[in-house]
Amino acid sequence: MWAVVAATASVMTIAMGLRSGFGLFVKPISSDFGMGRELFTFAVGLQNLLWGALSPFFGALADRFGAARTGVAGTLLYAAGLCVLSITSGPVEIVLGNVLIGAALAAGGQGTLIGAVGRMVPAERRSLALGILMAGGSVGQFTMVPYTQALIGGLGWQGAFVAMSATAMAMLPLLWMLRDVPVAAQQASAATQTLREALAEAFRHRGFWLLTAGFFVCGFHVVFVATHLPAFLGDQGLPADLAAWTLALTGLFNIVGSYAAGVLGGRYVKKNLLALLYLARAAVFLAFILAPKNEFTVLAFGASLGLLWLSTVPLTSGLVATLFGPAYMSMLYGFVFFSHQFGSFLGSWLGGRIYDMVGNYDAMWWISVALGVAAALLHWPIREQPVRRLAPAGAA
Repeated sequence: MWAVVAATASVMTIAMGLRSGFGLFVKPISSDFGMGRELFTFAVGLQNLLWGALSPFFGALADRFGAARTGVAGTLLYAAGLCVLSITSGPVEIVLGNVLIGAALAAGGQGTLIGAVGRMVPAERRSLALGILMAGGSVGQFTMVPYTQALIGGLGWQGAFVAMSATAMAMLPLLWMLRDVPVAAQQASAATQTLREALAEAFRHRGFWLLTAGFFVCGFHVVFVATHLPAFLGDQGLPADLAAWTLALTGLFNIVGSYAAGVLGGRYVKKNLLALLYLARAAVFLAFILAPKNEFTVLAFGASLGLLWLSTVPLTSGLVATLFGPAYMSMLYGFVFFSHQFGSFLGSWLGGRIYDMVGNYDAMWWISVALGVAAALLHWPIREQPVRRLAPAGAA
């Protein structure tokens, strides 16, 4: 069981790590083509939006046929998308490459992998396993962002995309480890619940919609920072390497944050932890707005935000399993995750749009503070207990 968790976390390391460095391409691509920042950041936002929109579909396929099969398809799409970006000559390739990567992440990324691990691991260890899974994504950010910066420096941005495409193919042998993970039909048969019934049950649940709305904020925060922080720091006259190391430091500290969230989620009320986490994010953004921008404050911001970065995911996905059980977890989490990715789209595109309009990111930082407070208020009223159908079996 733990070998499969390790293999799945390694897939997350590569998949999430490669996409974490896309913000490093904003300035060089915009400069080479003599255009504003909105086009590339819109394409990255579209990548995130498609990732979310297709996640329920691929989640349902993974629940039916297994995450290994959908993951292989996702890996091939990922490599193809990066190759398309390497031959970019204008808007068409920029958009097409990001569309392919968005579909790839829906097929073999966070949603399908979370469902596979959630079904395989016993309920009492689920939060811990999901925390380890998300820590794998953080290891990817810590290692892959400096790796991407080094590729850009040594090969140029086009050569960097080619090397990243080759790196993505390393996910194929790791996905083989998931071939025997149970699919939803094997776990749903005992409860005789169909996919349509699972959807109807979730859509009638007030807590499901509150959780979905709150997760929008996580996506907005994460993708705004990952996409625009390098350009923002460049605007402050700070070195390009600082942005790469700040994002890497965010990934490093998120290893601690994701693991801690997994452990705490098994001991305390998850929705309360989520509310506190979003309040802490708002405080970190506010402190960064008010602080002078130098190497120390930027690195401190990266480390502080890292503790809160993807630690929302094991708590959010674990809460889905707590409320509705693990059988259709990939598909149900896919719907929640779509809200996250809609927030990601706005965080990426709106940042570029506002910058091109007014020449700074000030409004985006203040929006991030307000959304953190709003997310805390959304999570607080959720009732964290299994639906009546699961009551005899106890909470997850």
